[in-house]
Amino acid sequence: MAVPAHGYTGDVNPPAPPPHRSRHSRNPGSPGGPGSARGPGRPGARGEHATLLFNKPFGVLCQFSPADGRPCLADHVAVPDVYPAGRLDRDSEGLLVLTSDGRLQHRIADPARRLAKTYLAQVEGEPDEAMLTALRAGPVLADGPTRPCEARRVEAPDWLWPRDPPIRHRERIPTAWLEIVLTEGRNRQVRRMTAAVGLPTLRLVRLRIGDWTLEGLAPGQWRHLGKDEALR
Repeated sequence: MAVPAHGYTGDVNPPAPPPHRSRHSRNPGSPGGPGSARGPGRPGARGEHATLLFNKPFGVLCQFSPADGRPCLADHVAVPDVYPAGRLDRDSEGLLVLTSDGRLQHRIADPARRLAKTYLAQVEGEPDEAMLTALRAGPVLADGPTRPCEARRVEAPDWLWPRDPPIRHRERIPTAWLEIVLTEGRNRQVRRMTAAVGLPTLRLVRLRIGDWTLEGLAPGQWRHLGKDEALR
């Protein structure tokens, strides 16, 4: 389960300052800037695509256009022509794939592909085996039954960054951590599934999409995928 925060040793772009949200445009980046970098996984010759792994911080909208003054992807990523492949709620954190490859976007979002996505959820309450069994079986939600999933209790991750703002703490009500692996992606699905079995989610971090992980990415950081890291 552990995804060490500093295990990746390749190039990582530090969080970008947010003075201008218009940097994400269809114009190429300035020479030497993040938008004009070349190499494996970077946009270059005609027909090449850029694909990034981004650690989305809490409170950041999963879009490049601002709304109501809230932080958005343009505050962190200055690479042109990349867009989210799938979604991650504003109040969720963790791995988000950004790509200029429409086919890759479809493969990640296509429910028929059943691409595994791994989440770390801090829940309110004390999970027992009956709750975990109900979660693994796939609770029935308002939009229908969910697919069976993997779910297990894990120790509190000592490598995980603190959330800003922190979650609410209620005296006399314990919290626990679950690792959940889904093969579908409905709106707020993890939160609705844990609530359905009596374990409201307080914090949600996506750790993995297929073989891609958060490894080496602090909140707000991103990196280019290499050609040897293609989705299998």
